[in-house]
Amino acid sequence: MPPRKTALQSAPPADSHDLIRVVGARVNNLKDVSVELPKRRLTVFTGVSGSGKSSLVFDTIAAESQRLINETYSTFVQGFMPSLARPDVDVLEGLTTAISVDQQRMGGDPRSTVGTATDANAMLRILFSRLGKPHIGSAQAFSFNVASISGAGAVTVEKGGKQVKERREFSITGGMCPRCEGRGAVNDIDLTQLYDDSKSLREGPFTIPGYSMDGWYGRIFIGSGFFDPDKPIAKYNKREIADLLYKEPTKIKVEGINLTYEGLIPKIRKSFLSKDVDSLQPHVRAFVERAVTFQVCPECHGTRLSELARSSKIKKISIADACAMQISDLAEWVRGLREPSVAPLLESLRGVLDSFVEIGLGYLSLDRASSTLSGGEAQRVKMIRHLGSALTDVTYVFDEPTVGLHPHDIQRMNDLLLRLRDKGNTVLVVEHKPETIAIADHVVDIGPGAGSGGGTVCFEGTVEGLRGSGTITGRHFDDRAALKEPVRESKGALKIRGADANNLQKVDVDIPLGVLVVITGVAGSGKSSLVHGSIPAGEGVISVDQGAIRGSRRSNPATYTGLLEPVRKAFAKANGVKPALFSANSEGACPTCNGAGVIYSDLAIMAGVATVCEVCEGKRFQAAVLEYKLGGRDISEVLAMPVSEALAYFETGESAIPAAHKIVRHLSEVGLGYLALGQPLTTLSGGERQRLKLATHMGEKGGVYVLDEPTTGLHLADVENLLGLLDRLVDSGKSVIVIEHHQAVMAHADWIVDLGPGAGHDGGRIVFEGTPAELVAARSTLTGEHLASYVGR
Repeated sequence: MPPRKTALQSAPPADSHDLIRVVGARVNNLKDVSVELPKRRLTVFTGVSGSGKSSLVFDTIAAESQRLINETYSTFVQGFMPSLARPDVDVLEGLTTAISVDQQRMGGDPRSTVGTATDANAMLRILFSRLGKPHIGSAQAFSFNVASISGAGAVTVEKGGKQVKERREFSITGGMCPRCEGRGAVNDIDLTQLYDDSKSLREGPFTIPGYSMDGWYGRIFIGSGFFDPDKPIAKYNKREIADLLYKEPTKIKVEGINLTYEGLIPKIRKSFLSKDVDSLQPHVRAFVERAVTFQVCPECHGTRLSELARSSKIKKISIADACAMQISDLAEWVRGLREPSVAPLLESLRGVLDSFVEIGLGYLSLDRASSTLSGGEAQRVKMIRHLGSALTDVTYVFDEPTVGLHPHDIQRMNDLLLRLRDKGNTVLVVEHKPETIAIADHVVDIGPGAGSGGGTVCFEGTVEGLRGSGTITGRHFDDRAALKEPVRESKGALKIRGADANNLQKVDVDIPLGVLVVITGVAGSGKSSLVHGSIPAGEGVISVDQGAIRGSRRSNPATYTGLLEPVRKAFAKANGVKPALFSANSEGACPTCNGAGVIYSDLAIMAGVATVCEVCEGKRFQAAVLEYKLGGRDISEVLAMPVSEALAYFETGESAIPAAHKIVRHLSEVGLGYLALGQPLTTLSGGERQRLKLATHMGEKGGVYVLDEPTTGLHLADVENLLGLLDRLVDSGKSVIVIEHHQAVMAHADWIVDLGPGAGHDGGRIVFEGTPAELVAARSTLTGEHLASYVGR
């Protein structure tokens, strides 16, 4: 009788690949990081903001998985895909297909809605094209992205070996509202904001960003021959005004070059108004807000759909009504439809709508513009595709999935992450919230510091092991802020009366001034609607939201905060030369790399290669510029300094620049002391970008600060620093209003306004106003219960 095999001997070789092995990862600030991650488990990556978590998870593991999958397609298909470089890592083994669910805001296209982003609209359109009465056409007759067009003409067809001309007609029935072109809003342009009519073209009359008479616009307008360049616009006749404002694109020749002339109004509509206003650069956005008035389209009443599309109904509900419903109500309506001919479609649509409710987004409506979603909401909308997926053995990568979630909702998110894991998937989560770290099977703590002070693995193991590990995360894991007993007295109040934006139900509230006020409530209860809708950013109000920072790889903290301006002037004054020499985007730029520091080689379907410029060695400036010094440093050395070093540099001696010192002090106060002044903005994490915004606004003159979830992307240890910063702002005489879910910030508040009790139309009311201690004592709301258990009462 042969000897029995042990379990170990009989295991097939395929079962030995149960780990994702990373050896020697050096992406961004990672310092030869090596980790082994168990597959089909939930692994949470922790560490201070900027320590290298995203570099390891997104830029190394997920990026390489995506690159390998892209390589399986034909070169023709790869030509249409983003080309990805292989991450700087020695070994990556055991990878599976990675699906990244990040916090990037969803499309800035004005026509992008929650419905179009999740395919729910596509299913609704098919449903109405099959069941709607009267029947008006195919699914595209219900799409606000398809215009109705018709035409006729002669076509040449070949019949019996001869070419015959035939007359053909065609028509497409689309659902787009012809007035607003599917945007739901129309705009009027104030002509007085476009130009100064007392000036002639030669005198530069335009007040539109970028329309200077020195560049191409000046050449086109002056060389077009349509106007007398020395005649003031006020004296133009009707035809000249019409040509200036409305002329259709017309080919012209200027100085022997073929160019296109187009009137101001169509040009502004194409260049500025075809984009989402929030995605524009600040100076362009200021112009649009000054010159353009937006109002709901009077023809479609904001539904974006034509009258024909709105006329077809199912059970007295049109597709516009369905998209305007709260998704939880729409799910109930769809559940009530019984029609065997479209049974598979109804089942699929029910699944998508139920996923919205399950993930805590049942309060949204399908016609909500996707650009208005918060980072957390956008991430959860992206999750919907994957919840019902039959795929297993996939690696799901999440970036702080609890952002924007009330403690009550975090439990539901945890259940979803565990469900994805239990289906046989590997789940990798970058997270700071202890409630989510606690459910991990495996924890990787990266640090110990941020930026160049991070990039190493401080701990790898279980949650219990992390608690006793002595790392920053381990030490702060069980931190609980105590309730603030003596609270500050208010100095007046900001009175809000009858607030009814979005789901608010005529809310009256007095927000105390001169203290730290926290506005809280479950996701979708109306916090942002109350604060941003009733406290407009403007005179005396400084609003710091979670909107992404717009900036190219040429932008850095020095340019974004305005720090570079006084520094350039100081260099110029000290050396007796022009300030433009000290800008890598202007005269001082290295001519070989045009001030980028690197030279990009586009290799079509292969990943583009960025090589450090050999002439300037990545310093971005001409060699002659680097000979000019200030306080013993050249401009490239100043930009390479971390904020903490720049504090001392700008404070005393020859390099003392009070304006620059003030800006770096603000950067240091918000916890960005490790950041290099010239680090590209594109390399900053989400938490770092928001704190950079906060630092920029701290220098402004304003009495009321409105902050939207400032703890986003902050490590447990950094929350303590943030509370200190908020206290300093209040103690300096400012009023601070914070929209926040973090219990440490609630416990630290002087006054809490709790909205609820639920989300969507179940919210929009004030359910509590008072001090944190009163909220805990009453335990009358969900927030009160979670705060009480947090502080151990």
